[in-house]
Amino acid sequence: MASQFFSRLNMAVPPIGATLGAAWTTVRSALPDSCVNSQPDEQLHFAKFGRKPNDTELSNLQSSGAGGSLQRVDSFGDDESCGGGEFGSSRHKISEWQAGWNVTNAIQGMFVVSLPYAVLHGGYWAITAMIGVAYICCYTGKILVDCLYVTNEEGQLVRVRDTYVSIAEECFGRRVGARIVNTAQLIELLMTCILYVVLCGDLMVGTFPDGAIDTRSWMMICGILLLPCSFLKNLHHVSTLSFWCTMAHVVINVMIMGYCLLQAATWGWSQVSLRINIFTFPISLGIIVFSYTSQIFLPALEGNMSDPSKFHCMLNWSHVAAAIFKSLFGYVGFLTWQATTQEVITNNLPTKGFKGVVNFILVVKALLSYPLPYYAALDLLERAFFKGRPDTTFPRMWALDGDLKVWGLALRVALVVFTTAMAISIPHFAILMGFIGSFTGTMLSFIWPCYFHLKLKGPTLDWGTVAYDCFVIFLGVLFGVIGIYYSFRALVEKFQIGLPF
Repeated sequence: MASQFFSRLNMAVPPIGATLGAAWTTVRSALPDSCVNSQPDEQLHFAKFGRKPNDTELSNLQSSGAGGSLQRVDSFGDDESCGGGEFGSSRHKISEWQAGWNVTNAIQGMFVVSLPYAVLHGGYWAITAMIGVAYICCYTGKILVDCLYVTNEEGQLVRVRDTYVSIAEECFGRRVGARIVNTAQLIELLMTCILYVVLCGDLMVGTFPDGAIDTRSWMMICGILLLPCSFLKNLHHVSTLSFWCTMAHVVINVMIMGYCLLQAATWGWSQVSLRINIFTFPISLGIIVFSYTSQIFLPALEGNMSDPSKFHCMLNWSHVAAAIFKSLFGYVGFLTWQATTQEVITNNLPTKGFKGVVNFILVVKALLSYPLPYYAALDLLERAFFKGRPDTTFPRMWALDGDLKVWGLALRVALVVFTTAMAISIPHFAILMGFIGSFTGTMLSFIWPCYFHLKLKGPTLDWGTVAYDCFVIFLGVLFGVIGIYYSFRALVEKFQIGLPF
């Protein structure tokens, strides 16, 4: 009888392996690596965002092989330092998944822990901004990469520029453009590194508030743990660290969201405001803009992708996922703690044990997030000062065998030490993040990509695209000016009160 029962059960229930296989096939059909196959004309859409319907700039692109991959021509020669964007050699190609891990690391990084704090000051307008800014930043990322390309006489899409700086040089002039954009990018990247170290110190002192080690000492310990970043050589290694950073991000989200859902009976639905506090909302807006800034990395990621036709799809999925998660996380986090919501949401967790575990995983995540902006900052400095004479003042950091010279390694270590020292001096995490987001974030993510798009692609754009680019520029200027003023005002007030250690 038992054997007959299990025999009938096996006939009625499909095999587990086959069921899981069919489910995975269904999921993969909607994920980024299948976008090109599911849309045969994706290569024609690539880098054509915002073009006129009758624009045939890409109509003569050739397909090669059964996959119909995009034929791209790089006009940089064989120099390994070219063709890969701001950082990373063209010899080290990455998949769309690895590119996605890096974008996710950039836009769903440690700054998510301050999103409930943004809702505290911005209410439903902050939640709306989390979705709207995601859409705008996804759009500006696409048009920024579009500016890297022109069409040659044969109708091929040619990548004539490989960095954000090279686009700026074309629009602002070689000397002025390079200096302005390099400075803005360095400020953004180094401040991101500094904020990661600041957050590590805040989390560790929140875990051990009565311990013998203070905030500054925790920051120095974290700085020591970050010293191995000095040995990073290519974007592939950074992508691996970004993957594990994303895994830590998932674990943290499940833990915090799970706790918040268990407290649903006490949620303060009426506490979410519909009004805007002009003194605090600009700080929230700056935090949100800063949390979506990935444009610095996009030319490099697209240039290093083995199949650049999947860039649009990768960018769409990463920003859609970020918008959904950030809005839910910020909203649910605020509903749980309401008016007592702190700058770093984990400090609201009730028990020392739970809070300690979450904070420790967040510290690991912050340490894994640090290499991406650090590596990009290193490459910017290397391109500006260490390409070798006569191109730059100083010689190359790399020996002929591909290893770092001793003095080059010392400079890399010095950069880690510098970011750690600055973190000790600038402790106010959320307000500083809002200030930087309002300053460099709006320039790099809103204003400059749209201006470059109008400058380089203007004759091919329809009036609707031109109007939208102008609208984004207006928003960037508005957010930037208001955010800088009120964030700086809040920073001054905090320093008048005194440092929090």
